[in-house]
Amino acid sequence: MKFRILLILLVAFNVNAERQTVYLTSLEWPPYSGVSLIENGFSVAVARAAFDIMGYELEVDFNPWSRTVASVAKKDLYIGYFPEYFFETDSFVFSEPIGTGPLGFVEAIAKPILWQSLQDLTDYRLGVVQGYKNTAELDELIEKGEVDWEAEIDDRHNIYKVAKGRLDLAVIDVNVFEYLVATDARADILKSRVKMNERLLLDAELFVAFKNTEQGRRWRGVFNEGLKQVDIDAIAQRLNHK
Repeated sequence: MKFRILLILLVAFNVNAERQTVYLTSLEWPPYSGVSLIENGFSVAVARAAFDIMGYELEVDFNPWSRTVASVAKKDLYIGYFPEYFFETDSFVFSEPIGTGPLGFVEAIAKPILWQSLQDLTDYRLGVVQGYKNTAELDELIEKGEVDWEAEIDDRHNIYKVAKGRLDLAVIDVNVFEYLVATDARADILKSRVKMNERLLLDAELFVAFKNTEQGRRWRGVFNEGLKQVDIDAIAQRLNHK
């Protein structure tokens, strides 16, 4: 009996010892990803669960957004980055969705803006985050110079600029906006000055972007197979109750 227990323990140890570690990069984008978040955030928890089901450990390195993407291209260690919106590219292939995020504009409470199409916003100054993908239509307007815009290093700075009247609107995920305002040292001031615009840009799907290489495509297949077995809603509920 003792020998059988020892054998089971040895087999379990060997299985764990053989688990390969895979590396992705990400950014501080609460509540989806972040070093100090519970389980490193919702998106990381989902990705980690998918790899775990397939027998792999996931290690995530957090960097500013521009470095998050650049690190994948420069270092063989990383197989991809996340969370990301889908966009047309030859450099990356995308996983199945790991969740969704409602994307809209933060605006000043004292100066709400009504709009039906993005063309209605050409007389306003818009804020975006440097390196972020927005919507295809908005990014095209920005590229053509048809909207007045400026880029900041992160969402928090854009919220501050809207609160101070330096921007009319800034693109932001609703969940990110709510988290950043609620956890800010000046939360009471921000809550009295800014809110989400009533109209959303879209409810955007979030993905893991894998390198568009033979290895990257193989890892995407592994990840997608694990993701099929992950209860994404259950992970969201678990994190919301922690």
